[in-house]
Amino acid sequence: MNHRIPAQEKALLVSCPINRHFITMKYLLFIAALYATELKSQSTLNFDKRFVQSEDKWVAFKPDKDSLYTYGFIYIDAQAGLTFNLEGTFKILPTGELIPKKLDSTNMKVRLQPNNVLVAFIPDIKFQELKISAIPEWLKYYKTDTGSIERLYRWGYMYNGWGECAKALTYLERAEKLNPRYKGLAVELSFSYNCLQQYDKAEVILEEEIKTNSTDAYVNKEYIYTLSNNNKIDKAVNQFEKSIKALKDNQYNAENCYNILRYYYIQKDKVNFNKWYNILQSQPNENKMITRYADNMKADINK
Repeated sequence: MNHRIPAQEKALLVSCPINRHFITMKYLLFIAALYATELKSQSTLNFDKRFVQSEDKWVAFKPDKDSLYTYGFIYIDAQAGLTFNLEGTFKILPTGELIPKKLDSTNMKVRLQPNNVLVAFIPDIKFQELKISAIPEWLKYYKTDTGSIERLYRWGYMYNGWGECAKALTYLERAEKLNPRYKGLAVELSFSYNCLQQYDKAEVILEEEIKTNSTDAYVNKEYIYTLSNNNKIDKAVNQFEKSIKALKDNQYNAENCYNILRYYYIQKDKVNFNKWYNILQSQPNENKMITRYADNMKADINK
């Protein structure tokens, strides 16, 4: 058999008195090593995804002391939020093959709290070994109204709450095309834009929203936050003073003060900072973080 040898190997044969059979075996071993590495890479699980990044994904948790990996499917239940459908466990053979052990009973569903636990996406090429399909058959029952404005708003609201504002926008902007006046949508959109530091976009939306919802405490809060972060501090102060007079709901007063206070701290405006620090002290406030941050800023700016 005429075994083809790479040019590099031919050069070695010419320049070095090495047995040709040794070179051929060396080449075959090299190919075998590459194949083994490929098998291993195909079974590699990278535990670098949070729950909130794993909607509609097959995932695995880090192995337990017996080298068993718990796996299942993460989806969103409109009522329960992020949910993990436990499928079973698997082991990884030295070859990289996944050997599953499925639950004997009905699948267990676990409500997930967004946290810092990291999971791994299971590669598509491993689905056959686990005897799973890319999209579980039962998932269709949770996807019956994917295009409705109610669902789009709800999903955007949830993702904003989890700090995944870019993901939230993929739902909220679709909802806006259906009905820009849907209740709560404007302020939720502005929350996403503020989160992403797109203050101009948030301001445009809230300029209109405040005209029709001037007595909504949450709208006022988001508007003051937007203005103070978009260097419109005079407008922010004016809106705060309006809200104090017009709103019965004072739950955001301290937060509104803090956002104005923070602006003056960043600008190193000691006079206005101290003025607003005193105003903050006069507002109802159960948020200890606001108090702590304000005290730390006061200590720093008055050094």
